[in-house]
Amino acid sequence: MDIYLVGGAVRDELLNLPIKDKDWVVVGCIPEILLQQGYKQVGKGFPVFIHPKTHEEYALARTESKSGSGYHGFIINYSSKITLEEDLIRRDLTINAIAKDRYGNYIDPCNGKYDLKLGILRHISSSFKEDPLRVLRVARFAATFSYLGFRIAKKTMLFMSDIVKNKELSHLKKERIWKETEKALMTSHPHVYFQVLRSCFALSILFPEIDKLYSMKFTVCKGNSIISMSKFLFTALAKVSQISKAIDIRFACLCQFLSIGFSFLNYKKKYEFCNSLSVSLVKRLCKRLHVPSNIQDLAVLISGFNDFLYSIIFQTTQSIVIFFDRIDAWRKPERINKLAILINIYSDYLSLVKPISSPGEYLKNIFSIAQSVSIRSILQSGFTGIGIKIELMRLRILLINKWRLFFLKDKNIHVLENNL
Repeated sequence: MDIYLVGGAVRDELLNLPIKDKDWVVVGCIPEILLQQGYKQVGKGFPVFIHPKTHEEYALARTESKSGSGYHGFIINYSSKITLEEDLIRRDLTINAIAKDRYGNYIDPCNGKYDLKLGILRHISSSFKEDPLRVLRVARFAATFSYLGFRIAKKTMLFMSDIVKNKELSHLKKERIWKETEKALMTSHPHVYFQVLRSCFALSILFPEIDKLYSMKFTVCKGNSIISMSKFLFTALAKVSQISKAIDIRFACLCQFLSIGFSFLNYKKKYEFCNSLSVSLVKRLCKRLHVPSNIQDLAVLISGFNDFLYSIIFQTTQSIVIFFDRIDAWRKPERINKLAILINIYSDYLSLVKPISSPGEYLKNIFSIAQSVSIRSILQSGFTGIGIKIELMRLRILLINKWRLFFLKDKNIHVLENNL
């Protein structure tokens, strides 16, 4: 029995990157031996085991042959006679098919080390086309290694296009699509993921909401240039990724610009406190992809209240306090900081006219003042029942208005006092 370090750990080591997870391949072994040694099998009939102490994954060397459609349409053979080379050549990309033995020697049957030097994401064989998940994986790797200058080999991109044309993507489970997308959103250049998907014609199938933005163009005042909404989306997504690593903020930024585009197509003259059309768009997207609620919540909030927050300087103080109630900010104050980041991104990259330099800071200042009102002092003053809520609102508005008047005067911004 021989054990080899494989996959991403070896690739990242050769790129001098931090190793996140270690995966191992076991050659010349059967499941019973690993089970006797205390390993736990991940799934029945699947040759992956968890080490009893390190909890790292150990997989028996295996081969796969196409037997049907989709990601699960394979026959797996994990006989003890399967060689390391046979296991490596079943993988997706050459850079992921490098192994390292216990002595530090590299086994590289697919010239993955050479492609690492060239910065190329290249398929191993024509069997690449048998697994539709590889379209998303390659797009994710392109986003992951974009900052190192990696590019996708032309033939690999053609194979990805063939997978799309053969309608193999329809066999992917929604959870798998979201899992790859979530990983892509956590890279340093998440916008590259979506650009690659469009290049192989997968974007219109997997993310039609984003694909539509390419056809939405408008004129920017500077030089009267015509720019697609998709460019603004990807610019904003790149920027927010430099500011925050939080997945809910990055996903919300994506949905924020989707909802803006949707609003342009479904423009209503009547002002809405919360844009119900944008909210419905984002909720449908999240439901389709099975996006977890802890990630979905912020996306729904910024989609619904984007217009309100951008124009917050012109909103009445009462409306702003009601907004805090609507988003449950008193119990979840972290939402304010996150919304502040998102509305600043929008203000920087899509607004031609900016009433204030940082609507996000303006929002945070107002919320901080509203939080300073003590409920205890209201109770001590003898208020009860609905009177507590009314007095709380009155005091919050009073304090916020004092600050807003000072702020507006200091910035030389003219807003009628009775509009606060």
